[in-house]
Amino acid sequence: MESRGHKGAAPIKAIKVKTVNRETIIIQLTMLILAVATIYGFLTFDYKDVVIGEAFLKSLDSLKTMLLEPHLQHVGFGEAIYQVFVTMGLGFLTTLFGAVIALFLGLLAARNLSTPFASALIRGVVAFIRAVPTVLWVLIFSVAAGLGSVAAVIGMTFHSVGYLIKAYSEAFEELDKGVIEALRASGANWWQIVFQAVLPSCATYLISWTFLRFEINFSVAVAMGAAAGAGGIGYDMFMASGFYYEMREVGAITYFILAIAILLEMFALRIKRNMKTH
Repeated sequence: MESRGHKGAAPIKAIKVKTVNRETIIIQLTMLILAVATIYGFLTFDYKDVVIGEAFLKSLDSLKTMLLEPHLQHVGFGEAIYQVFVTMGLGFLTTLFGAVIALFLGLLAARNLSTPFASALIRGVVAFIRAVPTVLWVLIFSVAAGLGSVAAVIGMTFHSVGYLIKAYSEAFEELDKGVIEALRASGANWWQIVFQAVLPSCATYLISWTFLRFEINFSVAVAMGAAAGAGGIGYDMFMASGFYYEMREVGAITYFILAIAILLEMFALRIKRNMKTH
């Protein structure tokens, strides 16, 4: 907003004043309390015989050894490649199972395609599923199935369903209401609306969200290999770090995982680019 005084005078710009409301004060006080508590914790923590400076330098030295001197010792190159594919298989299975289940439940969770009661019920259950970490779901199912790949697949699929239902339902709700109303007015039933309008319009979003979840499941499968005995490259990393204390092998396995993650990202970008051109 500008105002002019005498002719030829420079315009006077309005000064924006940032208002301080209750929410801003609460956030600032919370951040201040957390900062004070963190500093107090560092100053009063009982480090016993640990020398912080020396521990920091040794950590840097271990990090340098891990990243600059990678070497496979207890696992061969071929075996490492095989275990990486085992981990990818765990991620792929959980993503596939989760996507199939979430596709149908996501349609029921979308407000423009379902009843208010069904949508609210599914969204409430999904919010609870997402609130519980994946590793906890794996441990819960391991009580019945035992530690291993079965419990890992079930637990990861459970969390994937909760994640993808939210993503899919929000994509479905972005569809123009006029299209749905036009199909209903022409006599189309629910399934015809889904297959003729909803899925074709949202295909790009569904593939993007599904592939994003696959990348997440791959990284989770690495952790589950160590935490739940699911096997794969995560178990080899756990053995190298927690049993053999071989930092060079940890570094080599880390580079294997990083290479796969980069390849997955490149593949995802290529799929998105091809879908935009068609």
